[in-house]
Amino acid sequence: MTAFDEATAVRRRSDGLYDAAADPRFALIAPGGMIPPAVNGGALMATVLRAVLDCSAHPHPVATSANFLRVPRLAAAQVHVSWLKQGKTASIARATLVQDGQVVLDTTTTTGTVLTGPAAAGPGAAGPGTAGPGAAAAAGTAISEQLDWTAERPSLADIADCLDLGSWPGAVSADGSAGFPAHVEVLLDPACTGWRQDEPSGVPEMRGYVRLREARDPDALLLALAVDALPPVVFGLGATGWAPTVELTWHMRGVPVPGPLQVSARCRHVSGGWFDEEAEVWDAAGRLVAQSRQLARVGRGRLRVMANGSAAPSVSA
Repeated sequence: MTAFDEATAVRRRSDGLYDAAADPRFALIAPGGMIPPAVNGGALMATVLRAVLDCSAHPHPVATSANFLRVPRLAAAQVHVSWLKQGKTASIARATLVQDGQVVLDTTTTTGTVLTGPAAAGPGAAGPGTAGPGAAAAAGTAISEQLDWTAERPSLADIADCLDLGSWPGAVSADGSAGFPAHVEVLLDPACTGWRQDEPSGVPEMRGYVRLREARDPDALLLALAVDALPPVVFGLGATGWAPTVELTWHMRGVPVPGPLQVSARCRHVSGGWFDEEAEVWDAAGRLVAQSRQLARVGRGRLRVMANGSAAPSVSA
């Protein structure tokens, strides 16, 4: 079992009640510093989703909306699951991560079934930027499921040319225990790494590959991690410091094939200390398997100067 599976494990105590924990192995900052040791939001969502899927009649979290109410302590927690609707095509659950009687993470998840593999190739099969009946029509499925279209995939450097994000200050505690970067490999497109040399590009975007450092095929839970795994897009504008997510909604669009996940994220507006971040996740077969949009706070660290020597811009794109 990987560290990710251990860290996000739940144990059923009774109907709708599960024991869990906020695990330090997926903390962005190790305990003992000035910044709270916040666990990555994707890892917290994966923990809650384990409980939801354990008692769902459907296999996949088609849509999840998560509100991050508090920074969890690195300690035991409980997941409470209640079903708002249970249907043949989709069911809807409300699930909360609770510590000491306080809700840390409040989620609503719609479960259903998504495509489990690439559409069959051949006449009429749909590819990126095309539409057609594809394999669905051949299989005699419902008319609504015969439509198949995907926009073009964002450009991304070859994985061999990308740079390992590695560790960062505060990610390793005084006793040597390591958090998120020790367990998740994030390989960034070089075009998005100027901020690491104090030369941000001036463009609020991040692109790269995400996978566990341990061997494990991606699934719905790793998609929940991937949509929140890249550095904040505002680092490209010169922002620094922890950028806490306030709300995040993500959609599972397909079951990923084995291999690294390709993640592309961008921002449309930064103002008043708030920024949005929308991400797409593509699997190794070039299929769109997840989408997300979140609202977060800009970090309170210093502002870096742009690569061209200018100050951080006012942004709305």
